[in-house]
Amino acid sequence: MNSGLENEQPDPIDWEQWLRQHVPALLLYARLQAPCEADAQDLVQEAAVECWRRRTANSDPALPLAYATIRRRAIDLARSTERRARRENTALDEAPQTWFDASVEDRERSRVLQQAVSGLSAIHREVITLKVWGGLTFDEIATALEIPSNTAASRYRYGLEQLRHVVKEIFA
Repeated sequence: MNSGLENEQPDPIDWEQWLRQHVPALLLYARLQAPCEADAQDLVQEAAVECWRRRTANSDPALPLAYATIRRRAIDLARSTERRARRENTALDEAPQTWFDASVEDRERSRVLQQAVSGLSAIHREVITLKVWGGLTFDEIATALEIPSNTAASRYRYGLEQLRHVVKEIFA
């Protein structure tokens, strides 16, 4: 006869107690590994999920596993951030410089426009970049960002509205 111990799950109250006891130290460790607080919190959450998935009956979750998970995921995060920055810098270096390079006035306008685009929210900046510099249609942007085509178009329109407002104030 089966004793049922193989299917026994940790008591949720014990799990909550484990979390209360260890999360502060895990978060402190994650802060040392991550570039910002939000990333540190994400790392701790991922570590807690990993411990929950690998738990065994009648034993506490493996604390060393939590620290190892934080460390591994922080390394992965740093690598992906570095790759993304390298790709973005390469794309900027390879971008046609003739778009914004004709005269001193044009260079100044270009600088102001680049600052204005940088000041947009990420969702608007992303759509404008894909539309203007990427040359994508709204349907292609929608596919790339996994959003409806109408959403891509409205984000583009709202982003341009914000740019017009900023540029109008500067050049008025």
